[in-house]
Amino acid sequence: MSQPHSAQEDLITVRQLRKAYGATYVLKGVDLKVKRGEVSFIIGPSGGGKSTLLRCLNFLVKPSGGEIIFGDRRLCHEDGNTFHVVPERELRDARSRMPMVFQHFNLFNHRTVLENVIEGPTRVQKRNKEEAIAEARVILDKVGLLERQDFYPDQLSGGQKQRVAIARAMAMRPQLILFDEPTSALDPELVSGILDTIRQLAVEGMTMVVVSHEMKFARRLADRVHFVAEGIVVESGTPERVFDAPESDRLKGFISSILH
Repeated sequence: MSQPHSAQEDLITVRQLRKAYGATYVLKGVDLKVKRGEVSFIIGPSGGGKSTLLRCLNFLVKPSGGEIIFGDRRLCHEDGNTFHVVPERELRDARSRMPMVFQHFNLFNHRTVLENVIEGPTRVQKRNKEEAIAEARVILDKVGLLERQDFYPDQLSGGQKQRVAIARAMAMRPQLILFDEPTSALDPELVSGILDTIRQLAVEGMTMVVVSHEMKFARRLADRVHFVAEGIVVESGTPERVFDAPESDRLKGFISSILH
């Protein structure tokens, strides 16, 4: 669980967030808050809207309506029947400060580990290359991959690729890291290494939103758990509240199904 943070203000506020594909609404009015320094887990059944919600937060998927506030910046909102989104330049800046770690790594296969990690800082944030390289090496050492800095992704195991993806996110000096099922594409014996890396980030106070099926991990690490089903947040609370004292029939059914 993350350390107490001096400024527990909201880093992300989501109000009535909706996403439709054609006439089908995947998100039907999501309300969510994430405090600075908090580790939030999003759990729920497959197809309930968890990954879509995560992608809407940093506009990899454009929402259809609602409001997202990131820090002191309102990224989208509604005015009557009109949905307003800030210019793409502002979205790119926001996206660079809340990078995503994907289920299937999304590394550049023709670039080395080090080149993958410095891509965002040098190309997106226009930082000095030598400075970015020095910082990337510190981060790679932290995730146990410094000796692999000149390897290519196809020379790495799945767990190593995912640690490179986490290092790439960390190199952006993020305010928030989004994780979309970071362990689901890994063999079981590789999962614990990734969970240890995420746990260490939590200890250091990194704000994180994690979509995961790893319920034991969510119970141990989360400050707050949001149960998402059928396009809405059905219940939110501490891990103890959500897992041990669910209130809605929907959550009770979900907890029962994963326990058995």
